[in-house]
Amino acid sequence: MSRYTPLWTKSCFSFLEGASHPEELIETCVHHGIEAIAVTDRDGVGGIVEAHAKAREVGVKLVIGSEVTLDDGSTLVLLAQDRKGYGNLCSLVTLGRRRSEKGSSQVRWREVYEHAEGAIALWGGDRSLLVGEPDPFFVAHGLKEAFGDRLYAMVARHRRAEEVKQEARLRARAEKWKLPVAAAHEVLYHKPARRDLQDVVTAIRHRVKLSEAGRRLKPNHEHALKPPHAFAKLFEDDHAAVARTIEIASRCTFSLAQIRYRYPSEKLPSGKTTSQWLRELTYDGARERFPQGVPAAAREQIDKELALIDELDYGGYFLTMWEIVRFCRAHGILCQGRGSAANSTVCYALGITAVDPVALGLLFERFLSRERAEPPDIDLDIEHERREEVIQHVYAKYGRSHAAMVANLIRYRPRSAVRDVGKALGLAETTLDRLSKLLPMYGDVDARAFEQAGLDPETPQVRSVIRLAQEVLDFPRHLSIHPGGFLLGHEPVHTLVPIENATMPDRTVIQWDKDMVEELGLFKVDLLGLGALHQLHKAFDLLREHKDLDLDLATLPKEDPATYDMICKADTIGVFQIESRAQMAMLPRLKPRNYYDLVIEVSIVRPGPITGGMVHPYLRRRNGEEEVVYPHPSLEPVLKKTLGVPLFQEQVI
Repeated sequence: MSRYTPLWTKSCFSFLEGASHPEELIETCVHHGIEAIAVTDRDGVGGIVEAHAKAREVGVKLVIGSEVTLDDGSTLVLLAQDRKGYGNLCSLVTLGRRRSEKGSSQVRWREVYEHAEGAIALWGGDRSLLVGEPDPFFVAHGLKEAFGDRLYAMVARHRRAEEVKQEARLRARAEKWKLPVAAAHEVLYHKPARRDLQDVVTAIRHRVKLSEAGRRLKPNHEHALKPPHAFAKLFEDDHAAVARTIEIASRCTFSLAQIRYRYPSEKLPSGKTTSQWLRELTYDGARERFPQGVPAAAREQIDKELALIDELDYGGYFLTMWEIVRFCRAHGILCQGRGSAANSTVCYALGITAVDPVALGLLFERFLSRERAEPPDIDLDIEHERREEVIQHVYAKYGRSHAAMVANLIRYRPRSAVRDVGKALGLAETTLDRLSKLLPMYGDVDARAFEQAGLDPETPQVRSVIRLAQEVLDFPRHLSIHPGGFLLGHEPVHTLVPIENATMPDRTVIQWDKDMVEELGLFKVDLLGLGALHQLHKAFDLLREHKDLDLDLATLPKEDPATYDMICKADTIGVFQIESRAQMAMLPRLKPRNYYDLVIEVSIVRPGPITGGMVHPYLRRRNGEEEVVYPHPSLEPVLKKTLGVPLFQEQVI
């Protein structure tokens, strides 16, 4: 059987150009018996995390690359050979993105030469200088000088008449400059049936109707991922060029699994290690939290947590969070760690959280454990009117090269898919409005719903919109900014992933979203805006001014009866976490009288306990209407505080 490696492949992460998910391309490789594939999305690496996860699962070799756009409008495909080459690729794309408007990129030839180490260059394709006029002598000289034997002439065939002249020109120049020729075709989708969708997303990208797209569309379906026998037939006159695709793939040994990420370490006092400095700060903070002396139980828990943090090399993360909190305190900005971080005594001592987990019997392993092998994730709530000060402080402290915000990947959902596809197919606005309301699009829409909307589901145009909208679901549409997630790196972030400009002024964003960051085990810092903290800050100011009371989140009086009287009456509009209709309906039934009751209140009004049938048994036991029993005597210590009903993740752990 013939063998080859597709070297020029674009997924849906070449926004509105590729018409298949990375996973679909990898799965099709398995189906065709293709052993390796290069994913080379346009001006970015947004699709490689999903491709990496699927390739690892099914045993396909993933070659990572990108088609970069030059400032003269031409293109060049670059593949990462090793870690250095991958870092250079990401840095190069960052340069092109940072100088360009959102959604576009332009790199300079000089920058390509400067970032050539560890990369392979494939020079060819419709927009390449190698197939155009005039003769690109100076560029050829620069590429040869920079890449040496890692520069290939890429001859691409898609059975188009104009390619014959382009290929003749490319081969003549390749011979003149002694460039080895590699065979390729531009893969834009995993199967021929996706050609229609590729036409539609092209029209959407250019903001024209499909009927007006003209030569922007590909003239045939030769951009599907070909099985080896079909690719061999396409290049039956040049077996050496086909074999060279295997050679190129074998030269690329980089994998995302090789990324060794280190969190940026704070500047340490002379002679101290990260773990020593963290221990000193933690115990300094503990003595402030416990002025009468740090209790033995708290000391034991701190030592246990610090040992695990040191073992897993997470010390830099905690020092960074401490530094951000210290900045907030110094500038009078109210902040508070939320979520499972409240289970950490180290976080409490460092001032990141304001609740004593030892006193409340909270389980540290919910936050961090050796067995789960997940990096810590601390969400820091900041009063919303001053969050931007903290964000700009992070940029200033770590630099734009070492700090960038995590992307929020806006994907096609049913309504947006119907509207964008419908516009491309020329549907009237009124028809689009009616059609977009027939949701969800994931399943079959009832015929009566069409009738009520005044639509005929058998109309070819309506049927096409529904089919294509379903195919485009979950495709990335554009990048936005995560509400507050930062990726910080000991090394420049742009050697991990390209950074580009956000729409918002003074913001930069990486090309990966939070799920991709987590998939690779990278740390992120979440700085979230919270209106309730701003209200509390104003309340503290008023108390200080009129009552001479100096309070903060950690020194608020505990278990105030009058406050709980209001809570039991569901008088909680504007009170963070217990102001929703569902919470206000539960409060008079549960009647919380202390902090732990509130913890249960917030937790019980969630999908897990509700669908698991745990709400009513707990309420009956709380009201004395049902006996408290345990599945086994050994579970009593675990379930006693929740009356034998498992409500928390910690109890399962």
